[in-house]
Amino acid sequence: MAIIETEAPLHEAHRDNHTHRDVNGGWLRPAVFGAMDGLVSNLALMTGVAGGTASQHTVVISGLAGLAAGAFSMAAGEYTSVASQRELVEAELDVERRELRRHPKDEEAELAALYVSRGVDPALARDVARQLSKDPEQALEIHAREELGIDPGDLPSPLVAAVSSFGSFALGALLPVLPYLLGASALWPAVLLALLGLFLCGAVVAKVTARSWWFSGLRQLALGGAAAGVTYVLGMAFGVAVG
Repeated sequence: MAIIETEAPLHEAHRDNHTHRDVNGGWLRPAVFGAMDGLVSNLALMTGVAGGTASQHTVVISGLAGLAAGAFSMAAGEYTSVASQRELVEAELDVERRELRRHPKDEEAELAALYVSRGVDPALARDVARQLSKDPEQALEIHAREELGIDPGDLPSPLVAAVSSFGSFALGALLPVLPYLLGASALWPAVLLALLGLFLCGAVVAKVTARSWWFSGLRQLALGGAAAGVTYVLGMAFGVAVG
C-alpha cells in the first residue's frame, strides 16, 4: 500500500534561514544597557573630574568609586524591577489558572471566540479550543499567550538580570580607568579607549539585532563622546567657579 504524505517538506532555503533570535531572554537588555551605561557614565564622571583640574589620583579614585557604585546600583535596580514584573505576571497567571479551574467552559468559549475574531471558521475554532483545553497546563499556556502576551515557561529571571547588569556595567566602567591603572598619566588614553569600547559595543549589539554595525557603533561613539565633552566643559567651569 502506498504511503500518502500529508505534509509537504519544507523548502531547504526556508528551513535553513527561518530561524529567530532569542528576544525574550532576561540577559540581553540588562547586559547591553549595563555595558553602555558603565562606559558612558564613568567616562563622563572621570572627564568631569579631570576638567575640574583634579589630580590624577582623584580621577582614578572617582573612576573606581563610580564603577563600584554604578555596578551595585544597576544590579539592585534590575533585580527589583525584573522581580516585580515577574511577580505581577505570576499573579495574573494565578487568576487565569483559577478561572480555568472554576469556569472551564467559559474559558473554552472565550478562546474559540478569539480564534473566530482572527478569521477562523466558528466550527473549527470551537473544535480547536476544545482540543487545546483538554490539558489544563496547555490551556493555561495558550490563554497566557493569547490574552497576556507571555510565555509562562519563559519568564525573565531577576538573578540573571542582576548578574548580567552588574558584570556588564563593571566591565564597561573599567575601560576608562584601565589606562590609569596601567600607568597612564593623562586623560586622553582613557577617553580613547572608552570611545573605542563604545564603538565596539554598538557594533556587537548590531550583530544581535541585525542592524548595520557601523551605524550602531558610530551612534554609541557619538553619544558617549558628547556626554564626555559636556561633562568636561562643566568640570572646567565648576572648577574655575569653585577655585
